[in-house]
Amino acid sequence: MSCFLPCMLGWNADRRRPAAAAYAVMKGSSTVVEAMPETGNGRDDEARAENVYQLVLEGIVTGKYAQGGRLRERELSEIYSVSRIPVREAIQRLEQDGFVETFPRRGAVVRQLTLTDVNELFDIRLCLETFAARMAATRVAEGSDGGRLEELMEASNAAIDEGRTEDVAVISAELHAEIVRLSGNRLLIESVKPLFGRMRWIFGLTHNRSNELQRDEHTELCNAILRGKPDLAYSLAYSHIELGREPVLSGLAETLEP
Repeated sequence: MSCFLPCMLGWNADRRRPAAAAYAVMKGSSTVVEAMPETGNGRDDEARAENVYQLVLEGIVTGKYAQGGRLRERELSEIYSVSRIPVREAIQRLEQDGFVETFPRRGAVVRQLTLTDVNELFDIRLCLETFAARMAATRVAEGSDGGRLEELMEASNAAIDEGRTEDVAVISAELHAEIVRLSGNRLLIESVKPLFGRMRWIFGLTHNRSNELQRDEHTELCNAILRGKPDLAYSLAYSHIELGREPVLSGLAETLEP
């Protein structure tokens, strides 16, 4: 599924950047995550670990850190100007979220994705995102503001019309994240954070569906939510996710193991 960093990464329910998040700097049409330097103003290790987590995760989903590549604590601590403690904590969290694996004598490496991982991602999306779409439409019907979702839909359409492929991917991911936020379910919002990181990672590896087709599906889905139609929103979310499964699997069949 690119003018923001929500993050799929450290995106949170009220869209405020957490104090520990990495800096997101706009450069042209792209968003660049930059290291948060230690300035001696009392930031604790937890804050620095969150910052490193965001930076390394961004590196993984964009391909800067390749699958199977080692993540060395010393190198990362030098790159991000922090001690090895927050780096170690960030790597442990990345392992918990399914982006990193650790091995004896080899240390931490970026996880090798498989086709099974991709299939499981789509299965979970069918469960969670369809529920989120239904709840988002219900809440809009009850008076919740869907203005941010409408803005993202328009931004996505503009990026497609202007051929800004990289921005299309990020905005699309933010649009899906906004639907979850609009559901109002805090447990769901927290639970899908690693899921959206996986989505960016996988969709960055293949692009087998036309942007125009996805635009049409997004427009129908968003309009159903904005018009407060829960059942229609559920059905459209389900079809949108399921229709994307086979093209993604086909596009990755020659590069990923089963």
